[in-house]
Amino acid sequence: MFTIIGADGKEYGPVSTDQLREWIASGRANAQTQCRRDGESAWSTLGSLPEFTAAFSSPPPRAEQQTGNGKSVDPEAYAARLIARNASFDFGAALTRSWELLLANFWPLVGVTFVLTLITAALNCIPLVGLLANGIFIGGLQYYYLKRLRGQAAEIGDCFIGFNVLTAALIIGSLLVSVFSIVGLFFLIIPGIYLIIAYQFTFLLIIDHRLEFWSAMEVSRRVITRNWFWMLLLVIVGTLLSGLGVIVFFIGYIFTAPILHGMVVSAYEQLVGRPD
Repeated sequence: MFTIIGADGKEYGPVSTDQLREWIASGRANAQTQCRRDGESAWSTLGSLPEFTAAFSSPPPRAEQQTGNGKSVDPEAYAARLIARNASFDFGAALTRSWELLLANFWPLVGVTFVLTLITAALNCIPLVGLLANGIFIGGLQYYYLKRLRGQAAEIGDCFIGFNVLTAALIIGSLLVSVFSIVGLFFLIIPGIYLIIAYQFTFLLIIDHRLEFWSAMEVSRRVITRNWFWMLLLVIVGTLLSGLGVIVFFIGYIFTAPILHGMVVSAYEQLVGRPD
């Protein structure tokens, strides 16, 4: 275990060797960062310790490249940067924030959820169309929620941002997420469940961080994997609430579904947050 002195002059730690390697990969620490091993009184630099020699001798992360389908990034380095800068997942906070978001924006959220639910339900009745279009509509709905969560002005047109921003990335991402999840469920079940949860942030990463489809899928998977069981619980609770809305006169789904969407978006804001 180590304690380091950050760029702000404050001490951080104690943290494990693996955590420090993640901080180095994300640029939060470098070879000149002052550190002290637990049980020792002398300070030294990270670059002078054999545990971190490989971290500083390895080539730097691949630079982000802008393409027509979004930013192509090194998913491992990008996810490590997000993990290093954001706090651990707080399930209770995600549920509470989702509920508060619904109360503060009740009719707008109910309205857009009703419209988008009808559209996606209709599209999923057409073979293949739903697999291709879900990313555009689900991503747009999540983006609308995200803007409301951040206190930004949001209009129903934001739900259709996928027709103007990175449309191809959303379509391909939607297809791959669906195919991988279905194949995983069909053959082994557990891998399918893992991927369904792990890819929850894919569409928001495409729209919000402007990542291309594969980068978004991998960053989502890596970030969520660290909190996978909490995310599974979140989706289960949100799905049960939505299912309760179906049971209660069916129309109740329109009033309970926003809680699920709000919980996922709240989790995204905790674990991913705004782009740099």
